[in-house]
Amino acid sequence: MMTRRLLQLLIGLALYGVSLAMVIRASLGTAPWDVFHQGLAGRTGLSLGTVVIIVSFLVLLLWIPLRQWPGVGTVCNAVLVGVFADVGLALIPRFSHLGGQAALLVGAVLLNGVASAMYIGARLGPGARDGLMTGLARRTGWPVRGARTGIEVVVLGAGWLLGGSVGVGTVLYALAIGPLVQLLLPRFTVPEPRSAGEGEARAEAEAAVAGASTPAS
Repeated sequence: MMTRRLLQLLIGLALYGVSLAMVIRASLGTAPWDVFHQGLAGRTGLSLGTVVIIVSFLVLLLWIPLRQWPGVGTVCNAVLVGVFADVGLALIPRFSHLGGQAALLVGAVLLNGVASAMYIGARLGPGARDGLMTGLARRTGWPVRGARTGIEVVVLGAGWLLGGSVGVGTVLYALAIGPLVQLLLPRFTVPEPRSAGEGEARAEAEAAVAGASTPAS
């Protein structure tokens, strides 16, 4: 069972990175955190994947005062999404016409939904950003959706000021990713007897999905 969980985690994270690259290549706007990553990459000259990795580990430092603990999936997420985002950007061409851009964007959002359900369903630890959201909600008493909305409004605004791309893709991602993950998660959740620790991990995964359903996702 652990072999399946690890394999599903790794495939999900690889697909997530590729879907991120597809959104960037569509050039129609990206998800809030990726607006921030894109803005930082443009300002620093680093590759997008490198920025994703650096930001992931900086966000993990914020887990310390929240008493949030990473799992193996958290560490893999912090590294592999950035790696595969750069691989995707190296392989996926830019589209110069709107039809190709729109098709790439829709495909990216669908792939991102599958990828998210896969790595969350593996139940090996939340991503750095989802863990920040759930940890902040737990420590402050804020609702999960409120915590996610607040965080993503901040990073979206910062990313836009840094030059990140905000557009129809940002809106489509916000509206579609939560329902997609909620629909697909039961298909990818690895069945397993629930210990107390696993129950807590599952609760955090479900909270991440609930947060993904908000308009600021």
